[in-house]
Amino acid sequence: MARVRLFVEHPLGAGQPVPLSREAAHYLFGVMRLAEGATLAVFNGEDGEWAARVVEAGKKGGTLEAVERTAPQWAPPDLWLLFAPVKKARTDFIVEKAVEMGVRRLVPVATEHTNSERIRRDRLQAHAREAAEQCGAVFVPEVADLARLADTLAAWPEARRIMFCDEGAAGAAGIPERAPDEPGPWAILIGPEGGFSEAERSRLRAMPQAWVTALGPRILRADTAAVAALTLWQSRLGDWR
Repeated sequence: MARVRLFVEHPLGAGQPVPLSREAAHYLFGVMRLAEGATLAVFNGEDGEWAARVVEAGKKGGTLEAVERTAPQWAPPDLWLLFAPVKKARTDFIVEKAVEMGVRRLVPVATEHTNSERIRRDRLQAHAREAAEQCGAVFVPEVADLARLADTLAAWPEARRIMFCDEGAAGAAGIPERAPDEPGPWAILIGPEGGFSEAERSRLRAMPQAWVTALGPRILRADTAAVAALTLWQSRLGDWR
């Protein structure tokens, strides 16, 4: 694997020139100290990973040339992660680990007890791209706009199951044994620091798509719960099997 990987918003193919933004040029030439003729790995989320060569290097821009494809395009399982935003660093952690562990879409939701009611979607999307660069992924999950949990559930797809991580169900960790072992569309729902309200808990438990899941005998912090839930799901239903 190349030491430097870069996400680009440009088609990739043999001999394809890839123009660099000012930010990308600063990273490659100012931070990583690459020069003309240096090689790196690039990906765009659609065409796999490509080995590329620096053709032009400048302070405000530059150009790469795609040489050959080094990895095919692939996507993680059809899994969404729904999470209530928490403090900035912990929200960043949730996004980063979700990308590393394999999710298809990140969905921030505002619950009745959510403390942080605003996020910068563009910043979280950039953080997801950076996480993909670091972990060798060729797919970058979409970060959805923040929406109320009630509105999200009202428009919930009939075929998508929900792994509802309810802190009120603390006990032995694991997805219920009767839950379908099918690779179809799923979502994981993690609550806020203050937990779910009784109204939210009742609504979720009444949904036929929802499967109440315990994450062990202790109540976990939101960012820890996200990692624990993703581990359980991937090991039983995902691409870790």
